[in-house]
Amino acid sequence: MQNTFSSLKDILVSKLKVEPELVTPDATREDVELDSLAIVELAMVLEKEFGIAVTDDELLDTENIGSMATLIEQRRAAV
Repeated sequence: MQNTFSSLKDILVSKLKVEPELVTPDATREDVELDSLAIVELAMVLEKEFGIAVTDDELLDTENIGSMATLIEQRRAAV
């Protein structure tokens, strides 16, 4: 889980220009200022980087960044 969280944090910081100190497992999308357009972009980046399909709706349904990391980890395990 920690590796997945670190990878997700790297993507949020490098690709979506989120401030690194804002990205914690408990941070919500609002905390890190991810709007719906950024979530769509994140879904595309995850597919490109990890080869996993996660929809923007699934990402929007997550409670926080830690939940996103868990969802990504589950998808990666299923591949």
